[in-house]
Amino acid sequence: MAGRSTVRSRRLGATLKKYRLAAKLDQPHVAEVIANHQARVSRIESGLVIARPIEIRVMLDAYGVDDPEVRVRLEKLAKDANRRGWWQEYAEHLRSDYMDHIALEEDATYIWNWHPSVVPGLLQTASYTEAVIRTGPLEVAPGRVDLLVQVRMRRQARVAEGGASCDYIIWEPVVTHPLSSMQVHREQLSALLEAGQRENVTVRVLPFSKGPLAATSPFASFGFGPEPTTEAVTLEQLRSTLVVDEPDEVDVYGHTFDLLRSESMAPEESARFIRNALRSSEED
Repeated sequence: MAGRSTVRSRRLGATLKKYRLAAKLDQPHVAEVIANHQARVSRIESGLVIARPIEIRVMLDAYGVDDPEVRVRLEKLAKDANRRGWWQEYAEHLRSDYMDHIALEEDATYIWNWHPSVVPGLLQTASYTEAVIRTGPLEVAPGRVDLLVQVRMRRQARVAEGGASCDYIIWEPVVTHPLSSMQVHREQLSALLEAGQRENVTVRVLPFSKGPLAATSPFASFGFGPEPTTEAVTLEQLRSTLVVDEPDEVDVYGHTFDLLRSESMAPEESARFIRNALRSSEED
């Protein structure tokens, strides 16, 4: 690949750059190591070209990275950088930044998600997803709504199969105030309780009293290795999804999620709260 980047090629390049900087080496030195031009090193680190396996091995040798899991993971990332995912079937209907977000979900071993206004997408029921789309500020053509619901349901498959460890935080009003009909709300609360019982899923509720903290915009963080380390973040905006992978920026969101988690109800308390909200809605 040359001339364009994918979210996977950018992740690979950013990781190689991180290890180069940690080793205190400059690009000209690395160019000598791989017997190529500095421009190639620059393009690899920016994700515009994908490093060959032999280049990755030589680079990591020079950087002193001998962890076999890291080396295997980066070579696999290089091989997968241009691999078509299931979401490519919908490419003509989806924004490229949204597909980048899906690719991160598919690759992640850890997902952390905070949302102050709706249930996170990976936990939504189909009817709730439809309500989110139809009541949102952007006008969506009727024929496209069903397609977007289908995509969101397919996104949930890997998590449902235990493919990633997920931690979700939602604000209390999301639980207590129906987004649309009471029936849709009840179904969604039941789905939250069911999801929270999975071994790989944690659901937490941030109390209403933490309003100032709840002003934090929604974001999702992703880790791709065996350890729960944030390596990429996506920020949900009105008409786009921004991918953040600069270490300093990523660290800020990692710290923010830790703060949100420390102020949230424990998972057991959150489940009781959701269960009581469901019971109250049935009584009403």
